[in-house]
Amino acid sequence: MTTSRFNNALIVGAGSGLSASLARALANDGIKVALAARTTGDLDPLVKDIGGRAFTCDASKRGEVEKLFSDLDATLGAPDIVIYNASFRTRGPFVELDPLDVEKSLAVTAYGGFLVAQQAARRMLLKKHGAILLTGASAGVKGYPQSAPFAMGKFALRGLAQSMARELSPQGIHVAHVVVDGGIRSARRPDPGDTPDSTLDPDAIAESYMHLIHQPRSAWAWEIELRPWVEKF
Repeated sequence: MTTSRFNNALIVGAGSGLSASLARALANDGIKVALAARTTGDLDPLVKDIGGRAFTCDASKRGEVEKLFSDLDATLGAPDIVIYNASFRTRGPFVELDPLDVEKSLAVTAYGGFLVAQQAARRMLLKKHGAILLTGASAGVKGYPQSAPFAMGKFALRGLAQSMARELSPQGIHVAHVVVDGGIRSARRPDPGDTPDSTLDPDAIAESYMHLIHQPRSAWAWEIELRPWVEKF
């Protein structure tokens, strides 16, 4: 069994909920955590809680992503774990969708994932070591009515992960795609009293991410699906 130590992590698209659970899980594992988001003011309590740092970055902008990684190189060091959580969703009847909103959905959900993963991989390849995890959704395996832009973006992100895994895994970089197939529990979305655990606990999701990160390379998973126990397949 071959495992390697991880030191620095970057979460892109950071916020409350899953990102916060991931940040705490990583920090509890002794890993330094950087958080990146378009606006960082709301991240102050989490940054203080985990002893991390926040960086402003629009992941759909090439120049901002390049600057983010340059800033990390100069401060915390290049991350050996990168988690991409950013996405943008617009809904509506297909014939009424605003093309600009569709373009933004693809730019944030898929193109941003490419930009971030490319910068991460370039650094990880130097050491033949690292983990890149892309957060997917139900929409990445089944397109729902009035949700074409989100399905387009998440399908693209899944394809990106699969292609990267085949190319980069033999070079020491673990690439994984996590299908979050269900609603994530929050203060605004609690479980109904009569159906406990009908949503995904973000801390439980984070445990699965940590398992992926620490998988021995003899048995790496490129994709896992997580769903509440009442979710229909």
